Amino acid sequence: MKTSARTTKTVTAAQAIVECMKIEGIREAFCVPGESYLPLMDALHDEESINLVSTRHESGAAFMAEGYAKSSLKPGVVMATRGVGASNLSIGVHTAYQDSTPMVVFLGQVHSKFRGREGFQEVDLDRYFGHIAKWAVEVKDPERMTEIVQRAFRIAQTGRPGPVVVSLPEDVLPAEAEMTFGPAAVKPKPVPAQEEITQVEQLLSAADKPLIITGGGVKSSRAEEALAAFAEKYHLPVIAAFRRQDAFPNDHPLYTGHLGLGTNPKILKTVEEADTILAIGTRLSEVTTQDYRIITPEKTLIHIDISYDTLGKVFMPDVGIVADSEKALQALTNMNIKGNWQNWVNERRRAFESVSSLAVSHKDVINKHIVSVMADILPDNALLTNDAGNFAGWMHAFYPFKEKHTYVGPTSGAMGYGLPAALGAKLALPDKPVIALAGDGGFMMTMQELETAVRYHIPVIGLVFNNQMYGTIRMHQEMQYPEKVIGTDLGSVSFKDLAQSVGADGYSASTAGEFRDAFESALQKNVPAVIEIMTDKEQISVSSTITQIRDRAHK
Repeated sequence: MKTSARTTKTVTAAQAIVECMKIEGIREAFCVPGESYLPLMDALHDEESINLVSTRHESGAAFMAEGYAKSSLKPGVVMATRGVGASNLSIGVHTAYQDSTPMVVFLGQVHSKFRGREGFQEVDLDRYFGHIAKWAVEVKDPERMTEIVQRAFRIAQTGRPGPVVVSLPEDVLPAEAEMTFGPAAVKPKPVPAQEEITQVEQLLSAADKPLIITGGGVKSSRAEEALAAFAEKYHLPVIAAFRRQDAFPNDHPLYTGHLGLGTNPKILKTVEEADTILAIGTRLSEVTTQDYRIITPEKTLIHIDISYDTLGKVFMPDVGIVADSEKALQALTNMNIKGNWQNWVNERRRAFESVSSLAVSHKDVINKHIVSVMADILPDNALLTNDAGNFAGWMHAFYPFKEKHTYVGPTSGAMGYGLPAALGAKLALPDKPVIALAGDGGFMMTMQELETAVRYHIPVIGLVFNNQMYGTIRMHQEMQYPEKVIGTDLGSVSFKDLAQSVGADGYSASTAGEFRDAFESALQKNVPAVIEIMTDKEQISVSSTITQIRDRAHK
């Protein structure tokens, strides 16, 4: 007789939450403490298997949980108090939603008897998060805690992953009830039907210039090896969706580039010339598709995704398949296709190589030198995170991601993401060197989490590209209103001194040589560190200076 995986015991609602976390294999949780959910914190105090990381700001906690989830492929767990804390961490919820990252958010709520009276810090949290979460719910009955929390973990992980928000009235958490606990959530892995495989076979057989666009679904289903095997069998070129470069080795002869912000025209030409696109595990976002323009009606589109909601949402596919990326790629490796795409692939690979070379000279700006030094020094398994900003353009254009689980970036474009996401990634993958890239504007939004890194001994290295301005916005300002600069200049800050003030190592570099020395020292010491890189305002992006942008705008 089969033994049931369910157990029943009498515990508080707060203890039930912790038990559900244990069942799901959660080892790290992130928070800013709040009196509204003290029973939950107390229950975590008594559970040795879960480490609670108390951060300096709720947005930092949420970004840590999101970066942890991307790296561990487990749900990130974050906690905060009522309306004020919830509002602060909402940026992380939005990021998890747009990035398809599994996250479970536990928020303290005012006492049930005070609801509807505009109690202290009261917000209708389920309504507040309804638009940016997969599910938002308030637990009103303590005996339903396990049902709702286990459902929350299941929803966060299955289908297209995303954040779930659970509101916890403070009077519910300490209440005792008999709770029944089920097993951990199992993620369904649907497989394409034979008729769908046949359709794909027919369309690819007729293609002259096929192309794979690989997205985050490949990463979340652990399908990197299956993708490589599939691409190699049929000799298909692969291009990465926005900020998903580590889904396919960048040094592979079939890799043809990354569809991001400011992508080089030679890489965009690969998509423009393709007549058949096989999109796997990507929602074909605005950035990936360059404002929804490069996938045109005359192209054949085969779209494979775990969520039926994704198929046809922005482009009508010729074949739309609801399937797990790994299972789909494995199922498609037995097709009878004999296309001859060697010349097409070689041409597009050469185009990519021509614009991504890491060779540097004295004419190159320091940003490219920094990327060259990182690629030279870091092991292939090192993990990079980045904040939002133009500085990331050099990393996207030139850094070679050769192994899986080596990149964590916000497709939401959230500022303040890089440093806290690096902390989460390092906790998930402690054996990897983890480097966070940020501009001075974004870094200061969450740089207080450097103290969190020091307090919990999390050795990440933050690179701050300091040009004393909100560079991305300045670029758009110059494009639309040349020379009318307002609101984008920033003051002088010594990030070296700020780092040292919280107990981290601090360095400053104005040349590639100074950066190399500082970077080697920081890697060897293996403690939290910041390297401030002084950069030129004029070189505002990979492709243009401020003067060049102004000249184009005046014509």
